[in-house]
Amino acid sequence: MRLAILGASGHGKVVADIAEMVGWEEVCFFDDAWPELEMNGPWNVNGDSQSLLETLNDFDGIIVSIGNNQIRAKKQGELAAAGANLITLIHPSAVISAHASIGLGSVVFANSVVNACALVGAGVIINSGAVVEHDCAIGDFAHVSPCAVIAGGATIGVQAWIGANAAVKQLISVGDASIVGMGAVVTKNVGADVTVLGIPAKVSSR
Repeated sequence: MRLAILGASGHGKVVADIAEMVGWEEVCFFDDAWPELEMNGPWNVNGDSQSLLETLNDFDGIIVSIGNNQIRAKKQGELAAAGANLITLIHPSAVISAHASIGLGSVVFANSVVNACALVGAGVIINSGAVVEHDCAIGDFAHVSPCAVIAGGATIGVQAWIGANAAVKQLISVGDASIVGMGAVVTKNVGADVTVLGIPAKVSSR
């Protein structure tokens, strides 16, 4: 079983590590920094994104490992349009309810929890130790950073970014493309395309 990963970065290394843990026998990276970038840790970088598009049939699965939400969305869209066999990866130590839904192209990292009736969209990153509680909705290509907590019934918008150790109160919404800073505590709804910081979180003027 051969897996192609688009995005040879530190984030990509962790994605590759999960892939090997769950049984992918060969992991190959592609990155637009190739040919200058030939290795990503112990893994080969075989070509750029165009090279991947030209060799899709050589792989049993494909996933995008780019941390930037907008770029990840663009690249996954291109691969999907080309007929790529996109996959989802879940770390063996993650706890995923049988009644939760994880979208195509998403990655759920070590020790994270996704509880009952949570809906996680396509291309989402649920990072190490993060908690997505019951009845939450996580929009496509969002990123829930390490140890962040999304309380029950909260809604996280498309391409939103929840920083490490941040917390979002139950039933609160965070708008599309918004950023919740590291350690922030969100107690009120957050609009689209803003950054909130602090405890309680407030819109940043920076």
